[in-house]
Amino acid sequence: MTHQLESIPPIDYQQLIETIYHETKHLAQLGKVADYIPALARVNPDLFGLSVVTQEGKLHYAGDHEVPFSIQSVSKLFTFTLAFSHLGSSIWNRLDREPSGTSFNSLIQLEYEHGIPRNPFINAGAIVVADLLLDLCKDPLESLLSFIQELSGNNQVNYNEDVAESERLTGHRNFALAHFMKSFRNIHNPVEKVLDIYFHQCAIEMNTDSLAQSVSFLVHNGINPLNGKTVLNPSQAKRLKALMLTTGLYNESGDFAFRVGMPAKSGVGGGIVALIPDVLSIAGFSPALNEKGNSIACIEAMERFTTYSGKSIF
Repeated sequence: MTHQLESIPPIDYQQLIETIYHETKHLAQLGKVADYIPALARVNPDLFGLSVVTQEGKLHYAGDHEVPFSIQSVSKLFTFTLAFSHLGSSIWNRLDREPSGTSFNSLIQLEYEHGIPRNPFINAGAIVVADLLLDLCKDPLESLLSFIQELSGNNQVNYNEDVAESERLTGHRNFALAHFMKSFRNIHNPVEKVLDIYFHQCAIEMNTDSLAQSVSFLVHNGINPLNGKTVLNPSQAKRLKALMLTTGLYNESGDFAFRVGMPAKSGVGGGIVALIPDVLSIAGFSPALNEKGNSIACIEAMERFTTYSGKSIF
């Protein structure tokens, strides 16, 4: 007699993220919003949203998924993608691709490594990418915004000028990083112009629905599923996902990979976006952060997501 394996029922992602949302919402009480940027200090720490976009394009959500928030360093994923799509492997002439092991705004390694940032996702690396975009794009801010709107399918995504100005007024460490790299000739344009791009990219506002959709091109091996356009070739998409896994959460990247098992990128606005190739993308927003600048509730929610669903990259 032949025994047939019972078919495994599909995962109800809507029920799953609603369950996880209710299980982890209280964790926001354990964290603290980023208060070194005044505009972020005013954000309600109780906000919490989750969104999942499957490979088939279905959206599932829970909580404050429609509330726009400052994506901050999540933007480094998009600026790097835009530059990488133009420059290919020559981008590594001015950037490295190693985990930093230090805080996201550290000056220490730049001295030892002659002004070459460890990776594109620390502040120094993103500032170099902003410098590259000045050379590549006639209007870098317009090009970046159009790029993110196309990836997310949301033409309402925009810059928050109040946040950008707040970033500029308190961005002394970033000015120091930029001037320091310019002394090593790794910043080519005027520092003020470069940092204007950097402060604006950090001030982009999105909700978790749009953020989850915006990385679907990596779920689809470099193809934007909304329009069929090639964003990155398969080799570039593979390398970007590797960077996200090893450096996307700064000096908490290893622990996130261990606990969650997804390539991801975080920001001090409380957002995290992650993905499983050929399966789905997930975005979370909870502005209460741990001591390393990452959202406590979002990390726990994503760990439970891969645990409960049994899906990760490993």
